[in-house]
Amino acid sequence: KSFGVMWVARRSTRWLPAWAASRPTAHAAAAVRWHTVGGDAQAEAGASHRDGSDTNPHASDADGAQQTEGLYTTHVPTSTLQKGLLAVGSAVAALMNPMRDDCVATLGETTGAVALKNMRDKMAAHPEGSAILHDRPRVNSETLGGLEWLDALPPHTFGHAYARFMIDQEISPDTRRAVRFVDDEELAYVAQRYREIHDFMHVLLGFNTVSVHDEIAVKWFEAFQTGLPMCYLSGAVGPLSLPSAERQAVFNEYLPWARKCGTEATFVMNVYYEKRFEDDLTELRRELNITLPPGRS
Repeated sequence: KSFGVMWVARRSTRWLPAWAASRPTAHAAAAVRWHTVGGDAQAEAGASHRDGSDTNPHASDADGAQQTEGLYTTHVPTSTLQKGLLAVGSAVAALMNPMRDDCVATLGETTGAVALKNMRDKMAAHPEGSAILHDRPRVNSETLGGLEWLDALPPHTFGHAYARFMIDQEISPDTRRAVRFVDDEELAYVAQRYREIHDFMHVLLGFNTVSVHDEIAVKWFEAFQTGLPMCYLSGAVGPLSLPSAERQAVFNEYLPWARKCGTEATFVMNVYYEKRFEDDLTELRRELNITLPPGRS
C-alpha cells in the first residue's frame, strides 16, 4: 500500500518540465506586483472572462486537456490528467506530513477551480473586491515597507496587531509560495491573494500563534468562507495529529464557531487590508461581522 501511494505521488510530477517541481525563486516570492505574460493585455482578458465577452482560444491535446501557454510568470501548464495526478500525490504527501506546505499549496491549486471562480465573482461584484482585482496588490516585505512602521502604530490598530503577530511568531511575509498550476491568470491572482492574506486572518480571528489548534481553526473559517476543498481537507485531517482529548476539544470548541462566523462574516477577500492598517482592530472586526472564538480576545 505504501509503495503504491508513493508511486502515485512521484508519477504526479513525472510529466512536468524539470523546473515545475522546483521551489519559486526569491524574485518571484518578493514580486512587487502580479506579473503576467502579456502585461495589461492579460488583465483585460481576465475582465472579459467575467463579462462573457471573450472565450479562451486554447487548443486541446490528445486526452482532451486544455493546452495553455505560460499565462503568468510562475505558471506551469498542465493537462487534466496531470492535474489529477498532482492532486492525488499532493494529498497523499500532505496526509503523511501536514507540514509540507508545498503539497498543501499544490492540492489547493489543482482542486480549487470551481471555488476560485466563485471567489473571483464575489470580488468582481463588490466595490472593494473589484478594486483589488484591478490593482493586484501583493503582500510581502517590499510592498509592506517592512514591519517596523506597522509595529510603531498605536496598540489598538490592525497594523500593529499584525506586525506583533509576525514578529512574535517569527514569520516573514515573503514565505508564501507562488501559484503555478491554475490555468487562468485572474484566478491565479485570486489564489495568490487568498494565500497572502492568511496571516491577516490569524489577527482578525484572534489566533495569535501558528499552533496546530490555531491553524485548524483558521482553516475551518476559511473553508466556510471560500469553499476551497483544500481547506476542508486540512480542517478534517489536521486534528488527527492531536491526542484524542485535544482533538475532541478542538472540534467542540472551534468547529461550531467557524461555521457560524465563516458564513455570517463579510467575505474576507473583499477587504483591502493594506488600506486598513491604521483602523481600530475591534472596530474592523465589528465592521466585518467577525466574532471571536471562545476564550480569545
